[in-house]
Amino acid sequence: LLIAYAQHSGYTRVDVDILLGAYVLGLVPGLLLASALSDRHGRKPVMLGGLVSSALGSAVLAVGDHAGFPALFGGRLLSGLAVGIAMAVGSAWIAELSRPPYDSTSAGAGARRASIWLSLGLGVGPMFAGVLTVFAPLPLVLTYVVHALLCLPALWVVARYAVETRDAGHDSGAALRDRLRVPAAGHRRFLHVVVPMAPWIFGSAAIAYAIVPALVADRLGSWALLYTSGLTVLTLGCGVAVQPIARRLDDRSSARAVVVSMVLMATGVFAAVATAITRSPIIAVLVAMLLGSAYGIAIVSGLLEIQRIAEPDELAGISGVYYSLAYVGFLLPAV
Repeated sequence: LLIAYAQHSGYTRVDVDILLGAYVLGLVPGLLLASALSDRHGRKPVMLGGLVSSALGSAVLAVGDHAGFPALFGGRLLSGLAVGIAMAVGSAWIAELSRPPYDSTSAGAGARRASIWLSLGLGVGPMFAGVLTVFAPLPLVLTYVVHALLCLPALWVVARYAVETRDAGHDSGAALRDRLRVPAAGHRRFLHVVVPMAPWIFGSAAIAYAIVPALVADRLGSWALLYTSGLTVLTLGCGVAVQPIARRLDDRSSARAVVVSMVLMATGVFAAVATAITRSPIIAVLVAMLLGSAYGIAIVSGLLEIQRIAEPDELAGISGVYYSLAYVGFLLPAV
């Protein structure tokens, strides 16, 4: 929807890139605090709070085009908080549900499931948002209303059917400050392998579907918004498709998967340079495929790394730290 705000609501590219990065300000506290709270109170209640925040964020954004930039910024903060909760708590929860006694699937299934569903959500959302924005009435209202309404059945399903993996009151005597400490974040492998790569996970995705579409928008006219949606779906679709390869590339004794992802990222960024010079929508498609594949390998390899490093009680916390570093990349377009 960034191009829609730029085209129809008079916001500059810097304005909409700030809105893209705004939810990082809600997301990082959501990631870190939700991890600690879910360790103490259980995964389900915190995830329900995330769904409520998601619905509220979309409701605020639905009126934001009329209420102005502060409302849009506030809606993005609430949406970011929701994403933070979903990613930190959800990744840990799925990892726990993918192990005995809940499941006896092969090791690494939790990381793969978490990353695939995350990527599908990040891709399917823009696909429908783009279609609604182009063809539906009141697109900068209806798009958000549809999303807020979809949160309601999700709330019911989680509240009624989700299996809790953490006992409420676990470590209830520990202060919040102590629960926010994540010793695994000081692990040598985390510092030397995961940290240098993490900001480029969503940094590469942001290049593909925030920066590159803006470079070629003037060549596309009225098709710019649908093209942007398609480029977003292609980026995340490649990220999903490549994840089985990421699992096979993973190696405990080296950083092979991380290195492959970074090589693909570098190649994709050079292709983005070519797009900036030529303004070619065709080269932009190649950029989306390269950077989407890099994203998919990177996010899975990072999740596998942290699941090997963390003790069970630290899994949600280290997931929060990991995704916080990853989401710093969404500030890249504004920079």
